Amino acid sequence: MTIDLTVIGKTDSKEINSLIELYFKRVNFYCKFTLTVLPDLKSTKKLTTRQQSTLEGEAILRQFSDSDYVVLMDEHGTEYRSIEFASWLQKRMNSGVKRLVFVIGGPYGFSDEVYARANSKISLSKMTFSHQIVRAIFMEQIYRGFTILNNEPYHHE
Repeated sequence: MTIDLTVIGKTDSKEINSLIELYFKRVNFYCKFTLTVLPDLKSTKKLTTRQQSTLEGEAILRQFSDSDYVVLMDEHGTEYRSIEFASWLQKRMNSGVKRLVFVIGGPYGFSDEVYARANSKISLSKMTFSHQIVRAIFMEQIYRGFTILNNEPYHHE
């Protein structure tokens, strides 16, 4: 199974980029992992937030094939403890999913079309994180999930 994390916009913090690179390498030890960074929209001052999420949504939807299992990182999604998330991940692998795509949207959320395409929604917390730091946090959770599944001593319960 391939796991892809699709995000909107580059990360401008070298510290966050260092964490992303660290967990990118760690996750790739367990499975093929890709990070797809879609460019920020240009000239958005005259666009409403809905228009922005619609345009971002069009770019996001172009990344999927029909067989992809798409998971939106969304504040209204299901919250999991790390062990529960590891189990969820194992179920996706056991189900024969070839490509599991997690999506972190832009600052105004997802368009209705992206919600309609999604197979699932996951929330990391009831708290709000910046769209840049959440990438590193979520990549760490994917890595943690694989260490749990492989009974490695990274996670302590």
